[in-house]
Amino acid sequence: MKTYEVTITETLQKTVEVEANSRLEAEALVESRWNNSEYILDSDSFVGVDFSARTKERSRDYER
Repeated sequence: MKTYEVTITETLQKTVEVEANSRLEAEALVESRWNNSEYILDSDSFVGVDFSARTKERSRDYER
């Protein structure tokens, strides 16, 4: 039997409206507000999950 490492990636998404002079300014403004915890993504923001498995590699020392 093999050992697998499975990575679970959850995706959260929230859309907010802001007024700005450009797209870059809007993104910077929202990022700043998100960093300051003005926007909180929680379980209501869940939009998906991905599972990715790979075979766990044995270390070379183990094989010797």
